[in-house]
Amino acid sequence: MASLDGKVGIGFRMEHARELLERKPECVDWLEIHPENYMHRGGVYPANLKQALRHWPVVTHGLTMGMAAEQPHDVAYLHTLKSLLSDVETPWHSDHLCFASDMGMYAHDLLPMPFNEESLKTVVQRMTEVRDRIDTPIAFENISYYIESPESTLGEPEFIVEALEATDGLLLLDVNNVYVNSKNLGFDPKAWIDLIPADRVIQIHVAGHLIRKDGFRIDTHGEPVCDDVYELLEYTLEHTGPKPVLLERDGNYPPLDALLQELELLKAIVERTKKSSSDATLPGVGVRPESLHQG
Repeated sequence: MASLDGKVGIGFRMEHARELLERKPECVDWLEIHPENYMHRGGVYPANLKQALRHWPVVTHGLTMGMAAEQPHDVAYLHTLKSLLSDVETPWHSDHLCFASDMGMYAHDLLPMPFNEESLKTVVQRMTEVRDRIDTPIAFENISYYIESPESTLGEPEFIVEALEATDGLLLLDVNNVYVNSKNLGFDPKAWIDLIPADRVIQIHVAGHLIRKDGFRIDTHGEPVCDDVYELLEYTLEHTGPKPVLLERDGNYPPLDALLQELELLKAIVERTKKSSSDATLPGVGVRPESLHQG
């Protein structure tokens, strides 16, 4: 598969699948799928995926395998996942830096963990376990969360850096999640981005979020991307250099043409930042950690 750096993709959702497959819009460079929608499933889902693979590269992004889960991941799940990843020839697989299950029970949500040494040991265990079984490069994604744990001894970006180094892992950097957290918890999102090693970022997500009447922000993936997130994406790409960028939309679906207009905006940002990619800065240079503290 050719490199996806500097390419813009969209989540392959049933709401637009048939129209995407019929129109094959040129602005869509690649697709992202959730493996859980295709594992042990027949009918229209695998049929659509088979057709999509004839036209686009496909990257996988999981929903249930939190990398902070206390218990080892289900071996049968990992076996089936490995087979799907091989079938679609994904260049990497990602899931979330969180926990979403306990004792075999799933919360159907992405739950944050404290950023401390105990959590770091768990992440290392889960990442190593997954890498050994799926035979595909593995990345974790930073999540949105709405309260900070009193048990945290590190800031989130510092924890991410330690986890990446300890696991020799990759990061799916969700720019919208950084922005939502920065507004709700009170830190500088650009300073957060500056601390992330550019060479560990394998993919970038952008999405829309809901703003409540009181100004609190909820990560819904159900609204258009806001101007501030576009601006933070541009800043991020100037730091990381060209990366694959994905537009996420998981609810309140508009017509496909509206999403394609957002894709064109993303493409314009990617093209502008390509010119300065050689000037991407090293993580942490000139950044004061105090700028990330709540206040």
